[in-house]
Amino acid sequence: MRIVRWGPLIALLSSSLAPIVLAQLPQPQPENFRWVNPLPEGKYPHLKHRTFESPSMKREVGYVIYLPPGYDEAANREKRYPVVYYLHGGRPGGEHKAVRISTFIHEAQNAGKIPPTIYVWVNGGAVSHYNYPQMGSMGEDVFVYELIPHVDSTYRTLADRTSRGLEGFSQGGRGTTRIMFRHPELFLTAAPGGPGYETERRISESGGRESETLLFARGYNAWDLAREYAENPRPELKILIHVGTKGFNYPGTLGYMGFLYALDIPFEQVIVPDVPHSAFQIYEKAGMEIMGFHAKHLAR
Repeated sequence: MRIVRWGPLIALLSSSLAPIVLAQLPQPQPENFRWVNPLPEGKYPHLKHRTFESPSMKREVGYVIYLPPGYDEAANREKRYPVVYYLHGGRPGGEHKAVRISTFIHEAQNAGKIPPTIYVWVNGGAVSHYNYPQMGSMGEDVFVYELIPHVDSTYRTLADRTSRGLEGFSQGGRGTTRIMFRHPELFLTAAPGGPGYETERRISESGGRESETLLFARGYNAWDLAREYAENPRPELKILIHVGTKGFNYPGTLGYMGFLYALDIPFEQVIVPDVPHSAFQIYEKAGMEIMGFHAKHLAR
C-alpha cells in the first residue's frame, strides 16, 4: 500500500462573518462524563491505567500510560525516555477512548521498529481538550499544567520539549492543533489527525461560537492561534497532519493545509487513500509513518 504525500495546497479560506459577542450561562457537565475511566480488565496488558490528583479541581483524574519494553529492567533504571501524549476524539472526554491504537505502538516497539518511547493517553475533560469554564472543565489546562508535570515527576521522561510530542485524532486533532500553537515551548513534534478544521474556522468567524450551546473565548481556535504563531514562529514546531481520503474531515483538512502554507508554517502530511474517519484504520496503513515522525525528531 502506498501512502500518498501531497504537495502544499494554496487554499487560504477567508472569514466573511463579523465577530459577535454572545452570553453563555453556566452549564452542567454531561451525565456520561467521568474524569476516571479504568480500562477493561486484562484487555490491554501492555497498558497501565493510573490517576493523579488535580491541584486545581481537588479530584482524581485518569490517564493511560504505555511504558516501553525494558523500562522496568534493572539495567535501564537510569535510562530516560521521550514521551508522546495522545488526545482522544469524541466528546465528552475519556482517557480510555483511543487506546486501541496502542497495539500498533506496542508491536512496533517490541520489534525494534521505533525506539523506546513512553505514550500517554489523556482525558480531555467534558468538552474534549478545550478549556470550558462554563462547565467547570478546563481540559487543556489540566493536561498542560497538571498532567505533564505529573508524568515528568513520576516516570523517567527526558522532561524537555525536544523529547516531548503531541498527537490526536478528530476532536483530539483539533486539540493538538490548538495546543501546539498555544504552547510550542512544551512540544517539538505535533501530529494532528482527521481534525475538524471547518468547525474551528466557524468558531473563528463567529466570535467563538461553535453551536447554539457552545461558546468559546475569542481567538481560542486553530485558525486564530495559527495566525498568532505565524507572526513569531518560535520555538520551531515539527508538524505532521494525517487524514484518510474517505473521512468526513478530509476536505477541511486540505483547506487548512493550504491555510498553513499561506502563513508560511512548515508541515508534513500523510494522506491515506480509501480510509474513513478512523484513527485505528489510519494506523493500520500508516502508523509506522506517524510513529516514525515522532521518532525521527524527538531527542533521546
